Amino acid sequence: MNFLEERIASDGQVRAGNILKVDSFLNHQLDVELLDKIGKTFYKKYKDKGINKVLTVEASGIAIACMTAQYFHVPVVFAKKAKSKNLDGDLYTSVVHSFTYDKDYNVTLAKKFLSSEDKVLLVDDFLAVGKAMNGLIDICNQAGATVAGIGIAIEKGFQDGGSRLRGAGYDVTSLAIVDAMDEEKGLTFRDQG
Repeated sequence: MNFLEERIASDGQVRAGNILKVDSFLNHQLDVELLDKIGKTFYKKYKDKGINKVLTVEASGIAIACMTAQYFHVPVVFAKKAKSKNLDGDLYTSVVHSFTYDKDYNVTLAKKFLSSEDKVLLVDDFLAVGKAMNGLIDICNQAGATVAGIGIAIEKGFQDGGSRLRGAGYDVTSLAIVDAMDEEKGLTFRDQG
């Protein structure tokens, strides 16, 4: 087991409906040392890809994006789920479906922060069916930006998001891939060897 799998096994909780709660360390209360290891791992994987932006969708991916971007010495940009009065100018917009909330969001990103000059690393805390990543890829396509890689903390390998992204040619790195989870039996991680 790697460092993230060990932490999920010790502190994660499996709930009904294929919900994996990691809120004590990853997406509510944040273990900054763990996030730093995640960021460093993504940096080691993608350091030679010419990345000049790290992109995520609010809110849970922001901490991972920040810890990753510090190693690349590049800015973090995030697509916003909520309309706010401080969003001005031209915007990229895409629809993202949240598995956790079972809701569609229009995510937006100001055009001034992403262009055809950018090589982007997309990051997020979870990958299930891939809707958030598809929305971020759509935004990158609208901008003419290059998706240089996709870094995911936890992939639900029993759902098809990761396999579809890899099948489409994207370089996806998931630090922990959960192949099965059950409230009684717990978790089964994929051996990434």
